[in-house]
Amino acid sequence: MRKSLAVVAVIALFAIPMLAQDHPKADIFGGYQYTRINPGGGASGENFNGWNAAVTGWVNNYLGVTGDFSGAYKSIGGTAIRQYTFMFGPTIASHANEKFTPFAHVLLGGAHCTTDAGACFATSNTAFALAFGGGLDVNVGHNVGVRVGQFDYLMTKFASDTQNDFRFSAGIVFHF
Repeated sequence: MRKSLAVVAVIALFAIPMLAQDHPKADIFGGYQYTRINPGGGASGENFNGWNAAVTGWVNNYLGVTGDFSGAYKSIGGTAIRQYTFMFGPTIASHANEKFTPFAHVLLGGAHCTTDAGACFATSNTAFALAFGGGLDVNVGHNVGVRVGQFDYLMTKFASDTQNDFRFSAGIVFHF
C-alpha cells in the first residue's frame, strides 16, 4: 500500500509541470489597426486608422478558429469613409515557447464600406474580403500577452475592382 501511494505521489509530482504546458482554450485580442487601402481603378491609396478585435478558440495546441472584426476610418475632402471587416478562418500557432507565440491565419468574410458627404449624400456597400498573414504575441503573464505585430494582406472586391490592401495591428491579448 505504501509503495502504491509513493508511486502515485511521484507520478502526480511529475504531472504538475505538464499541466502548465497546456495550451490556452481561447484568446481575445483588441487593439489598434493601420490599414493602407488601395481603391483600385487607378486611384491612389489612402492610410486609414482604426481598431481590430479577434477571438480565437483553440482546438488543440496549434490549430484554432478565429473570428476577426475591424474598423478603419478616414476623412477625405469632407467625406467620412468607414470600412468594417468581419472574417473567419483557421489559425495556426506555436505555443511551445512560454514567452513568444508566433501565428498565421487565413480569414474569409466580408467588408462593409460607408461614405458620408453630409446629411444629403451617403453610400454603403458590402463586398467579399480575404485576409492572410500572421504575427507575434509576446506573453507578459500567464493570461496576458502583447501582440507586437500582426501583418495581413487584405483583399476586398468592391464593384468590379479588386482592392489589394495592407493591414497592421497591435494590442493586448488575453488567454483563457
